[in-house]
Amino acid sequence: MNERTAPDPGLLSINTATLRGRWNLREILDGCARHGIKGVSPWRDQVRAMGLKEAAAKVREHGFAVTGYCRGGMFPGATEAERLAARDDNRRAVDEALELGSQCLVLVVGGLPKGSKDIAGARAQVRDGIGELLDYARPAGMPLAIEPLHPMYAADRACVNTTAHANDLCDELGDDGLGIALDVYHIWWDPDILPQIARAGAKRILAFHICDWLVPTRDVLLDRGMMGDGVIDIPALRDAVEAQGYRGFHEVEIFSAEDWWKRPPDEVIATCVERHRSCC
Repeated sequence: MNERTAPDPGLLSINTATLRGRWNLREILDGCARHGIKGVSPWRDQVRAMGLKEAAAKVREHGFAVTGYCRGGMFPGATEAERLAARDDNRRAVDEALELGSQCLVLVVGGLPKGSKDIAGARAQVRDGIGELLDYARPAGMPLAIEPLHPMYAADRACVNTTAHANDLCDELGDDGLGIALDVYHIWWDPDILPQIARAGAKRILAFHICDWLVPTRDVLLDRGMMGDGVIDIPALRDAVEAQGYRGFHEVEIFSAEDWWKRPPDEVIATCVERHRSCC
């Protein structure tokens, strides 16, 4: 077996959800800068609380690469009014991502509309919603990154659950300004993942998110693990995306209500730095 090269520490990005337990966005950005982090990926609610222009100015002050903006999507709606509201909100998300200088807008596409059991219909709404948003995002130059989520989220968060489905959407809608955000938490289990990463290629892989899957997992949303604490072969997935020519950031995204969100944030960042080096 060939010895792997340790990842470039300059390619470590922190998704701001990882530190939301005890810090606001200003504190997160200043803290990441103190630790020499080069990339960040903010969430819209945190940006809204700080103020978009303030957040953008702080990002520029620290010279961060914004590796993604979380999030757009949630396209399906039970009524036309709901779908139009989603359309308008997604356009605002594109505008915000542009103001922040983000490399992409991450799409968590949404699940079943309230009261529905029609997952095929929800997926059709997702396809149509992405297509309509592309008409807005492409001229503005903001890439959209479809994030396939683990099937456990199909009903409420995302009915795009495999990288194959995300690739199909890129095939159908065109991959000019459309790609995929690969989060190891959501894709590690997929027996078809390596061929689908190869199918995506460097052009479509717009983001690479890292964390770990704990056994047992106490909460499917809020109990993600730090890299190295679970069962995901993160180096193998890193090898797979880099074999396609991906040279972007490795973005740590950890939702951990009962563990990492309760720890001192400086400790969390320092652990992210060490685990990125030793476990990725």
